Amino acid sequence: MDMVLETDQLGKRYGGNWALRDCSLHLPAGRVAALVGPNGAGKSTLLHLAVGLLRPDAGTVRIFGESPYANTSILADIGFVAQDTPVYRDFSATELVTMGGKLNERWDATLARTRLAQLGIPPDKPVGRLSGGQRAQVALALALAKRPRLLLLDEPVASLDPLARREFLQSLMGSVAEAGTTVLLSSHLLADLERVCDHVIVLSTARARLSGSVDEIVDGHRQLVGPRHGGEPIRGVAEIVRASHTDRQSTLLVRTNGSINDPAWTVHEVTLEDLILAYLADGDTNTNHEAWGVPA
Repeated sequence: MDMVLETDQLGKRYGGNWALRDCSLHLPAGRVAALVGPNGAGKSTLLHLAVGLLRPDAGTVRIFGESPYANTSILADIGFVAQDTPVYRDFSATELVTMGGKLNERWDATLARTRLAQLGIPPDKPVGRLSGGQRAQVALALALAKRPRLLLLDEPVASLDPLARREFLQSLMGSVAEAGTTVLLSSHLLADLERVCDHVIVLSTARARLSGSVDEIVDGHRQLVGPRHGGEPIRGVAEIVRASHTDRQSTLLVRTNGSINDPAWTVHEVTLEDLILAYLADGDTNTNHEAWGVPA
């Protein structure tokens, strides 16, 4: 399987604090991957390392098998929309498309113009006077016009209303499906991610806590409800990710390595949201559930 993004013990430090540390993960080609984690987990740092805007202080990051730092051949295959969807606010969409053609050897101006026209983006209005959703769509159109093999998006829908978020994600999925682009999408909005992503990477406390195919990860976890657990092994359980207890009962979210046939335990399937919140809570007992768009 071809790997688009690989990190091995990757670390980045700001002063005495590690934004990323011992972070190892793999992203196969053709996936639409969710990058999730609380504020300060290192999501933006990981994306900036992947596009060569930062250099690691430890470990390695590779894009298509090569370091992205000062590597123009690799950077030509990457589209990146940063968290604040940076565009020259005094330029119109038409001017930005023209400028993109001057700066990129492989540039599909027709794709950008067609997308913007379909979305009703005013072509000659300064983008600084557009709505937040329209600016996000302009930034996405410019990134897609590069015809990238890898598209990195850092919180592109965080400031958008629910309808604008859905329209943005629908247009994104349509475009990348046609081109076969690999996508890594950072967001706090778990419900949005669950609808569009088939791969997930969870960052917490500066490390990758979970990484893999959504279906395989969900299938490999279960919730168990039964008598209060005292730490004894449970057949079929490889790891207890999260546990809560009453005087007589325990509820365990577990990673499995086989069938769980113990009649003492009632076995329930879990959702991707359940898993992500459990791994984040395991890494940080102060995880703010409201920040993830779900009740505490």
